[in-house]
Amino acid sequence: MQRLKRTVHVINLPLLFVVLLAPRRALIHDDLGRWERITSSKRLEILGYPEYRTLLLYRLHCVPLLWLLARIVCVFLRPERTLFIKTQRIGPGLYIQHGFATIIAASSIGCDCWINQQVTVGYDHTARAPAIGDNVRISAGAIAVGGIHIGNNVTIGAGAVVVKDVDSDTVVGGVPARPLRTGRPVG
Repeated sequence: MQRLKRTVHVINLPLLFVVLLAPRRALIHDDLGRWERITSSKRLEILGYPEYRTLLLYRLHCVPLLWLLARIVCVFLRPERTLFIKTQRIGPGLYIQHGFATIIAASSIGCDCWINQQVTVGYDHTARAPAIGDNVRISAGAIAVGGIHIGNNVTIGAGAVVVKDVDSDTVVGGVPARPLRTGRPVG
């Protein structure tokens, strides 16, 4: 088991090299720090998470040479195949837990957000996408669509469908989503 762990670390070294060259090192460093705190894993182990590799490719997309280098490395260390990120701006510290079957197409995402599996954040029929504030948690299977604003410190419950603005410090759930609790969310 220990030998396998060392092999995984060695395989992740080329991605670490790409991270060290990246012009957005501070942003990537913030992402890695948050993933370290949440997963209790070391940096080289985090580079092994397909969800993190997808986020890293998103961060590198504006640097063609590094993006190409990262894509070559990702032939062997694949990103999550069913996780799609198409967002104008994502703040530092985005954590994607089990990013399977997840689409993230927001106009913007704030700092320290947490997105679970099978989440859809996207456009409505008017081609407008949600703006997501800081410290937002979007639970498994939730949907947020349209030109809505989701405030800071919001928790969107599992399976909720959000089509209207959500005030800061609110927990919402249901179909359609409605406030379940106001005040600073727990967790």
